Amino acid sequence: MKSTGNLKLTTQGDREIVMTRALDAPRRLVFDAFTKPELVKQWLLGPPGWSMPICEIDLRVGGADRYVWRRDSDGSEMGMGGVYREIAAPERLVATEKFEQPWYPGEAVSTTVLVEQGGETTITQTVLYQSQEARDAVLQSGMERGVAASYDRLAELLASLGTPGMGKGASK
Repeated sequence: MKSTGNLKLTTQGDREIVMTRALDAPRRLVFDAFTKPELVKQWLLGPPGWSMPICEIDLRVGGADRYVWRRDSDGSEMGMGGVYREIAAPERLVATEKFEQPWYPGEAVSTTVLVEQGGETTITQTVLYQSQEARDAVLQSGMERGVAASYDRLAELLASLGTPGMGKGASK
């Protein structure tokens, strides 16, 4: 198991990456942070120096999402999109993902599960790639640093969204 800060990253089988992170926030608030563009744009940015000028989410089975990240230093962009296969608010999202400039072969399927216990929500995101080659290319890219940075930003965002009098990271 590899740990980057509070992020736990493991492989499962030949084609999957499993990422786990616990957050001090209720599940409904975490689900909102994954599904509302105005929130996603604040945390899903990868390593420092990137922004997200485009974040489109059509949150319904068969609906699409599209993210475009921009590197602040040179203006280069990276886009990714997918289609929602399953939505069970506030506990589960399943969607495809494919980069517009493919840096690994094929499409992946991402399953995000949110489990709340005692006001803390554990995110488990499992990404299934088309091949072991694709999964290994992602692992070798150093993606865990970007995921860890994004989840750290998410923790800060959730803390700022907490309702006064209900504790840090509490929802309305």
